[in-house]
Amino acid sequence: MGIEKVIIIGSGPAGHTASIYTARAGLSPLMFEGEMAGGVMPGGQLTTTTHIENFPGFPESISGFDLMDRMREQSIKNGTTIKTMTVDRVDLSERPFKVYCNNEVTSAHSIIIATGATAKKLNLPGEEALWQKGVSACAVCDGGLPVFRNKHLIIVGGGDSAVEEALYLTKFASKVTMLVRRNILRASRVMQDRLNKNDKIDILWNSVPLELYGEDSLTQVKIKNIKTEVESVMDISGLFYAIGHLPNSGFLNNQIELNNTKYIKTHPGSTKTSIEGVFACGDVQDSKYRQAVTSAGTGCMAAMDVEHFLITKS
Repeated sequence: MGIEKVIIIGSGPAGHTASIYTARAGLSPLMFEGEMAGGVMPGGQLTTTTHIENFPGFPESISGFDLMDRMREQSIKNGTTIKTMTVDRVDLSERPFKVYCNNEVTSAHSIIIATGATAKKLNLPGEEALWQKGVSACAVCDGGLPVFRNKHLIIVGGGDSAVEEALYLTKFASKVTMLVRRNILRASRVMQDRLNKNDKIDILWNSVPLELYGEDSLTQVKIKNIKTEVESVMDISGLFYAIGHLPNSGFLNNQIELNNTKYIKTHPGSTKTSIEGVFACGDVQDSKYRQAVTSAGTGCMAAMDVEHFLITKS
């Protein structure tokens, strides 16, 4: 088997934008889109979003699944080869680089890493036993299930994602309670205004979950007010985390320079990493913006950086 010009690892907005641009540049990219990598389907986190209203070109909104399906179709149409496999590890010690999937090894002159990030959990007592039995990290994925309809549900978090998911849950729940660790929300003013207009949502400030209870499904959660140190137990039918993400960079085995929260470091104004010929884009290197459109933008940057790199090294 020959050496690929470029391998793209990941299939969110960043990965597919990179694949479209590299394909149009005649680089015949090979993409490993993942197979439930990080617990989500190919296409990444965006596939779990029901309505996207802020991606340019879709004034009537579009579902995340449909948007990623269109991106995938466009990647293939432009000449990208896609394999539905999850990369186990890479060897970046020398060029050509090696990418390992199951028992296959593929070599490439350059690599674009676009593996995104995964939602954080709290690892509370009872969490593992009740995971997907009332406990979830994706309200949009699971909140509409019959088990949650007309029930009291909890969202843990205070940022834009937490507010968005709380608002989404009000379509199904009888009541939604937000557990916010601080005494203010981190969410944007627009999101806070939406929340304040919804009478099905209340907020417990300075509060965190301590333990989850239930046999076959979640029935109660122990909550602590970290200011007063008072603990209480609340009857509940569902708990959803919205407390941030961890970048999917573990498979790199520290071969690339990361920051203190494990996001890939890139050179300012580029997608270049600490290893020449390896580039990173999207949420795996962006801990600040984490938007579909910014991920797509860095995917474009990575493709252009790769094209320039391959020209100079040819």
